[in-house]
Amino acid sequence: MNTTISEIPDRFAIQTSALTRQFGRLTAVDHIALKVRYGEIFGLLGANGAGKSTMIKMLTTLLPPTSGSAEVGGFDIVQSPSEVRRRIGYVSQLLSADGALTGFENLQLSARLYGLSKPEGKDRIRDALNFMGLTDSATRLVRTYSGGMIRRLELAQAMLHRPAILFLDEPTIGLDPVARHTVWDRLLDLRHHYGMTVLITTHDMEEAEMLCDNIAILHTGKVSVMGKPDELRASISQDATMDDVFAHYAGGAIHENGMFGDVARIRRTAQRLA
Repeated sequence: MNTTISEIPDRFAIQTSALTRQFGRLTAVDHIALKVRYGEIFGLLGANGAGKSTMIKMLTTLLPPTSGSAEVGGFDIVQSPSEVRRRIGYVSQLLSADGALTGFENLQLSARLYGLSKPEGKDRIRDALNFMGLTDSATRLVRTYSGGMIRRLELAQAMLHRPAILFLDEPTIGLDPVARHTVWDRLLDLRHHYGMTVLITTHDMEEAEMLCDNIAILHTGKVSVMGKPDELRASISQDATMDDVFAHYAGGAIHENGMFGDVARIRRTAQRLA
């Protein structure tokens, strides 16, 4: 199951061409073209309903595109979905760890799902717990974990099979500042130690500037702007912040509210991680 970057000849971890997804008359993702290089952290920003989660669902093979194409890890998401899945890890907004199991048991379950042998799984679990700073709490039930610990456990689960590409859908939602910064540190370590490519969606402009090498801001399903954080700030004004960039390119205002379902889902996630 282990796939190293050197085994993948394509120089882009993710590339899309006119990628489109429609739901009836609604075009959620509209002819998007992206190129994400191996080893970079790429941020996908936008207001609620801009198309971020739909993009991730297509790139992780959970949702077929209406038209256009995309390759992840050098494989087409429609023609070779199983090859794509072998090369990716995914942490969604919603809680995925089982609170009735210990951290170690959650990782054991993930190791079996990834098809790791018992000896290999044991080594990977030990390394993942150590890397995420969870060794001392491995035998505790996850329901006793803090929000930051749960997120680190979910990252540990997603990296057990050493994916080349990691997808994170708002990974620090609902976390306090200390927990949020701890997760950031672990993500930067993943890129440094494993050369892992990370695609992250976020509404946190500090998070985007802290983590991301490049950013694409979506507006009504289209890429409004793409570039490095400092370049995007400079495109607005000399003293512009990332909040200014978001307000300018994501539709004219920072959206505090989305649809009722979006708000309810976000609050449920925040409650679970609190």
